[in-house]
Amino acid sequence: MANAKSSIVEYRGLGRRKSSTARVILRPGSGKFTINNREAKNYLLSDLHIQDAEQPLVLTETKGQFDILVNVRGGGLKGQAGAIRLGIARALLLASDTYRAKLKPAGMLTRDARSVERKKPGLNKARRARQFSKR
Repeated sequence: MANAKSSIVEYRGLGRRKSSTARVILRPGSGKFTINNREAKNYLLSDLHIQDAEQPLVLTETKGQFDILVNVRGGGLKGQAGAIRLGIARALLLASDTYRAKLKPAGMLTRDARSVERKKPGLNKARRARQFSKR
């Protein structure tokens, strides 16, 4: 009875986007989607963000087959949705390697490396210089 919890099947995936990090757990179930102990619709608010996060499930036609538990930190809602999307895609690969054929061409397994460029000294922003006056 000590190892009763080990019989539960779950697949974990880590996703990052901008300054957001999402830890995703997929369990076979009814399709419940929970983000930071709140229902996904109450957390992400916008339908576009929810569609973005659920895209790997729609591509692999597994929406409603897994319960999704997500712990996400940092960034805004758009970055968090992108991090959740990558985490779900990586967890789906652990569930079945046959999903790679659908996820890879759609770019779901690629980490978007773009992030905010740092501000440089002597400039107003990362690249914006002060206005030049000839006279």
